[in-house]
Order: sequence, then structure tokens, then C-alpha cells
Amino acid sequence: MHDIAKAAGVSLATVDRVLNARPGVREETITKVQEAVGRLGYVRDTYAANLARQRQYRFAFVLPEGPGQFAIALESALQEAFGSQFADRTVLKIVRIPSHDPHGIVQILQGLQNIPLDGVALMAPETPQVRDAISRLKESGLAVVALASDLPNTKRDYFIGINSIAAGRTAGLLMGRFAQGGGEILAATNSMRSRDSLERRLGFEAVIAGEFKGLRVLPSVESFDDPVRMEEIVREVVATRRRLVGVYSMGSGNAAMLRALRRSGRLDDLVVIAHELTPSTRRALEEGEIAAVIAQNVGHLVRSALRVLRNLCDDRPIFEAQERVRIEIVLRENLP
Repeated sequence: MHDIAKAAGVSLATVDRVLNARPGVREETITKVQEAVGRLGYVRDTYAANLARQRQYRFAFVLPEGPGQFAIALESALQEAFGSQFADRTVLKIVRIPSHDPHGIVQILQGLQNIPLDGVALMAPETPQVRDAISRLKESGLAVVALASDLPNTKRDYFIGINSIAAGRTAGLLMGRFAQGGGEILAATNSMRSRDSLERRLGFEAVIAGEFKGLRVLPSVESFDDPVRMEEIVREVVATRRRLVGVYSMGSGNAAMLRALRRSGRLDDLVVIAHELTPSTRRALEEGEIAAVIAQNVGHLVRSALRVLRNLCDDRPIFEAQERVRIEIVLRENLP
């Protein structure tokens, strides 16, 4: 800053005001400082600047409530990140929302505007009510990122997660290769209002219809995060569809789905592919009950969300290659 002040012929205080976009500086002076910055090749160290002024980031992670193991894994990864230096100078608030109550979600999101926050990472279904609530969060000056399930038709700043269409296509290819011959496939999820489930279904069905003509994907069934409903649906389908050869679980509810399949006595005859590596899917992989799990690293999701939110708050560029979350295919033989 001394070099910039000397090159521009201004005081240190003026340089500080220009670099921090504070008012009270003439346009002519701003131009002189910016030209000096360009000549000197100065790149501001935002981390050092934040440390010097003891800046704290205040973020809320909004996750669906209920027994879903993936959301629990995300919360555990958040706690792990905040137990390390990775989240230094960051204050975290974890907020739970009723994922199948759009008005309840909106009420909670509106409440976030009444507490001091810099940014929000949000895992929620895309509904008109949620879109409006995100618009209001943006109008209040918050950075907003969609986490795990995208919200592309909202004003969110960034999405952190895997390409769900590609993940569904991957599951479709595995199902087609594992399920020899022809038959029917049950596609189950907690809700088709979740963007990730919708896109996974599109990708899965495109590959099955295009490359495996003997297989047919049945209409999607939804549990709405009700494990009893999931068990009843799976039990009925398995009992009545004798040509069933596979089950594709596109969202949460894997524990209830597996319980129903075990009780049906047909689990050994079915190819089961699920998403996310959780305690229930890990056990099923170890026991040979699930053929494959399409996963994403929850630690990467959390660390990426923190990096992106900080960069958005500091108006810094996002390193796309670093934030790209990979699709992982987990089999019994390569369990981490």
C-alpha cells in the first residue's frame, strides 16, 4: 500500500478507501490509484486483509430435517470441517427445514433475514415458494449456493454437487450391464420435486431406453421421507411384479427400501443400485445386497461450499476445477 500511495501521489488513507470501495474519494483520484495498482501488479491478499481486521464469515447451512442419512453425513462433515483450521474465522449455523412443506421452508428462510449472516448453503426442493424466498435472500445481500441438489431456476449464485443427469446415466449403464436379459426396474425416491432425483431419473431412463431394449423402467414411486410408506410401496411392487429384475434408489430412504427387500425374500434375485455412501448402503454393499453405489464425497461438498461462500463474500473468482465434485462408483471391492 505504501508503494501504491507513492506511485499515485496520494495518502495511505486514500489508498485504503479506494481498495475497500469506501465513499469520499473523487473519481479522478480513484483512477490514479487503480492505474498505480495496475502498473505495480498488485494482487490483494484477501485472507491477510480479513485477518488484519478480524473479519468473521457467518454462514448458515440449510439441510432437510428427518432421518435421512445423507443429510446426517453432511452435518457430520460440517462438524469435522469446523473442528479444523479450514473454517477459521467462520461462524456456522445449521438450520433444518421440512423438505415436503414449501410454506414451512419459506417461513424458515425468511427468518434467516433477521439474523446476521453473510451467506447460505441450501439443500431444498425447487418450488415457486422456495424460488421467491431465495430471491428475497439475495435482495438482502446474502450469498446463496445450492448444495447437492441444484436450484437452477432461482437466483442462487452457485451449485455445488455432482452432475445428476450424468449420475443417473452412470446408474443406468451399470443396471443394464448387471441385469442380464429383460425385465422391469423399480425407480424409487423420497420426492421427485428434488432436482437431483428428477435429473437422475432422466439420465437413467435415457440409457436404459437407448441401450437396453429388454429392460423397462416403471413409473417413479415416492416415499416423501416416510420410511413406512417406502417399505409398503417396495413390498407391494416386489410382490406383484414378477418380472422385476432391478431396483434403482434415486434418493434417500435406502434403509427402509432394503428392509422391505430383505423381507420379500427376493433380494438375491434383484440388482439394486443406490445413491450416496451411508451406513445402510455400506452394510448392504458388504453383504452383497447392493451391486453399486453412486456417491459424492460429502467432505468435498462441505469444503467447497465454504470456499465458494467466502469467495462470493469477498468478490473473488471461483476456481471451477477445484470445486467440481466427481461422481464416484463404489463397489464392495473398492469400499473406502
